[in-house]
Amino acid sequence: MTDRSGADESVTKELAHIQLSELLAEVQGRIERIITETRGRVDALLDAVMAVSAGLELDVTLRQIVRVAIELVDAQYGALGVLGQDGMLTQFIYEGIDDATRELIGPLPTGHGVLGVVIDDAKPLRLSEIMHHPSSIGFPPNHPPMRTFLGVPVQLRNEVFGRLYLTEKRNGEEFSADDEVVVRALAGAAGIAVENARLYEEARQRQRWLQAIEEVTSKLLAGVEPAEALQLIAIRAAALVDADYALIAVPLETDDDSDIGELEVAICAGTSGRELSGTRIPLRGSTSGAAFRDRLPRLVTQLEFDIAADAHVAFGPAMALPLRGRDSTTGVLLLIRPPEGAPFGDGQLDIAASFADQAALALEQAQTRTTMNELQLLADRDRIARDLHDHVIQRLFAVGLAMQGTHRRAAKSPRVAARLAEHIDQLHNVIQDIRTAIFDLHTVATDGPSLRATLRAIVAELTDDTSLQVSVRMNGPLDVIPTDIAEHTQAVVRETVSNAVRHAKASEVVVLVAVGDDVIVDVTDNGVGIPEGATHRGLRNLSTRAAALRGNLTIAEPDGGGTQVSWSVPLP
Repeated sequence: MTDRSGADESVTKELAHIQLSELLAEVQGRIERIITETRGRVDALLDAVMAVSAGLELDVTLRQIVRVAIELVDAQYGALGVLGQDGMLTQFIYEGIDDATRELIGPLPTGHGVLGVVIDDAKPLRLSEIMHHPSSIGFPPNHPPMRTFLGVPVQLRNEVFGRLYLTEKRNGEEFSADDEVVVRALAGAAGIAVENARLYEEARQRQRWLQAIEEVTSKLLAGVEPAEALQLIAIRAAALVDADYALIAVPLETDDDSDIGELEVAICAGTSGRELSGTRIPLRGSTSGAAFRDRLPRLVTQLEFDIAADAHVAFGPAMALPLRGRDSTTGVLLLIRPPEGAPFGDGQLDIAASFADQAALALEQAQTRTTMNELQLLADRDRIARDLHDHVIQRLFAVGLAMQGTHRRAAKSPRVAARLAEHIDQLHNVIQDIRTAIFDLHTVATDGPSLRATLRAIVAELTDDTSLQVSVRMNGPLDVIPTDIAEHTQAVVRETVSNAVRHAKASEVVVLVAVGDDVIVDVTDNGVGIPEGATHRGLRNLSTRAAALRGNLTIAEPDGGGTQVSWSVPLP
């Protein structure tokens, strides 16, 4: 009995030892599997961290974060929402949904529903059923079904940059606590990667800003017109911040800022921008007007005054940048995106505002330099005119007086006397030409060609290809002639000189345009005169023009032959 009892006890111990060995082996196997799985997840996490840290392009980095997060937890869909200043999503980078489905779904999420919970709480959120959460607002039509959910904040320097969202674990299970730990670790690495990418993007933006300023300054130093410089400023500013439209509005009156009531769109760049040229913007009740008045840049989600109402163009997010000089504001630069475009960021505002300030200063310096050059030119003209009057004309007068004395003493020789008289007349003509030149030197240039320049160009156009000896004299302030009379004057000069060139068979033509109480056009040639029976249609036109302005037309034959046509009208 004792022997049997001992044998049973031995068997029991042996069985217990076997069961313990099997249990220990099973536990060891489980531990090894856990270690292997953990090592695998750690390796995968390290690979993911390396992947998201490898790039420096911000957009590429954001998309890479979403892709590696999907792979880490075996999710079907993933997204990264970037927060704006108002706490809503300004960017939504997604993976797992094709383009066709994306178009059917409609607008991207902005942070409502369950997505907003993660934004508000700034804590991870795991759900086994999205639709059962109290904050769920459902899915839009054509959205793929999603059940399980994992949301984790992405932080940047202790501030929440955005949210990483993952849905639909592929094995049909829920996201586990381990999944949450792994994604949180990835989010920490992602924050560093995003910061590096942002710093790189800021450096690139700064480089582009410097290049743009250098280009604008170089153009201004080269002496381009202000309108061309403003156009370049608009184009480069739009490129700096990825704006679809760039407009520059300038004040309608610049003499006294207090009198400015409206701005006018002078420069347009971008799609359909040209349709807005000339659009008036009130100084009160508009984003542009506010920026012009207080000289402060600003970001808006919508312009206060709808600039594009008449052009059938829709505008969305915008920034208004005053072009600030040292003492004045040249205008306002507007950079605009379409309604569906992402809002501009503070960093973009800083860069664009700095660019606008530097461009405005460069423009102001160029305008100052142009003014100084014009003043120097006027000073040179005054000096030349003074020298001509004080020295050249006086010497010519002295020569003329001496020749007149010689002419009287040469009365016994008619031929010599005639030649002297001719030379004296020519000398007087030279003096008249010099006086005309002096008056031209004192004439201030306008935006377009002056009437003097226009009349000289008409005469040159008609006589340059001929052998005629032409003398053009202009006396008095021609630029005070009203526009309508100036147009008639141009037509009369063209008609009379053309007649002399085509019909007179002359060798000399003298054109005199004088302004006093009347405007006088006097054209004299030494040709054959007006034949009897000739058609006088051109002369009738001249007479009609004179009568329309209460003036008159006279035609005479000078003592030496030829034709003298004199057209005169009173100034109003």
